[in-house]
Amino acid sequence: MELRQLAYFLAVADTGSFTKAAERVRVAQPGVSAQVRQLERELGHPLLDRSGRAVRLTEVGTAVVPYARAALAAVDAARQAVDELTGLLRGRVAIGMITSCGPLGLPGILADFHSRYPAVEITLTEGGSDELTLAVHTGTLDAAIIGLPSAPPAGLALQLVTDEPLVGAVAADHPLAGRDSVKLADLREQPLISLPSGTGIRSRLEDACAAAGFAPTIAFEASDPFLLADLAARGLGLAILPASVVEPPPDGVRPIAIVDPALRGQLALAWRASGPTNPAAKSFLIHARESLPGSSDSPPDGTSAPTPPAPPRRAAP
Repeated sequence: MELRQLAYFLAVADTGSFTKAAERVRVAQPGVSAQVRQLERELGHPLLDRSGRAVRLTEVGTAVVPYARAALAAVDAARQAVDELTGLLRGRVAIGMITSCGPLGLPGILADFHSRYPAVEITLTEGGSDELTLAVHTGTLDAAIIGLPSAPPAGLALQLVTDEPLVGAVAADHPLAGRDSVKLADLREQPLISLPSGTGIRSRLEDACAAAGFAPTIAFEASDPFLLADLAARGLGLAILPASVVEPPPDGVRPIAIVDPALRGQLALAWRASGPTNPAAKSFLIHARESLPGSSDSPPDGTSAPTPPAPPRRAAP
């Protein structure tokens, strides 16, 4: 029994005519007729009633039809699986990351994926959260680790990977150095040291200050949170940082809790809510979600709201 015999038989059954079946499968009519007769000989029963003007299925033929369709469908599924695997082996994955997310182990995650799929081309782009979010939306990036603003970006599925308090950091001789905490409103006149616009932490700071009725005074900004701590240690202002950056406090730095309201920094793995567009990206997303901390209820190719905050872990911009 050959697959083409099943295909020709189904073409005749569907069209009720050897002539139309031959046109559908693009084979000469005698060839279709010969293959169907060979199938009937192998099964030991006629499958088609040729006595009338239209060809009809016999009782045996009617019983065979669903099995013939299932056999051809299984072959199509096998071909699709091979095509997807071939696409994966020759695929490309474009990943984005914010500055200083090394503690999340992304380099190791990329290395492990490359070891498993050495023929997949991987590109890594560094940028601000706003820039990376736009790139994921437009399809320039397949996924990115971003800092979350106050309102989660629409159209993206998220896996939260870090969630921790934001604190102030000042030099040892700063007027606030002796305090354990400071209200957000007390920072109204303070020169602040912050991550640049377009980062999740900067967005949360500006939103909180706006809700308190003032705009923050940004004296210095830089993309590296550890550089911000160094600037604070040199007496240049109060730095707004993830708590993990000053735990334990570097020399010359005094961390201060920010209260009323408390601020938090969150990082998330983000991808388009509609799912990956190629097998390589889909496989990388599964790998990354299993390797990164945190969890999400959304499947790699599904849509989901952001997950609830995870226990505090190290955060970055």
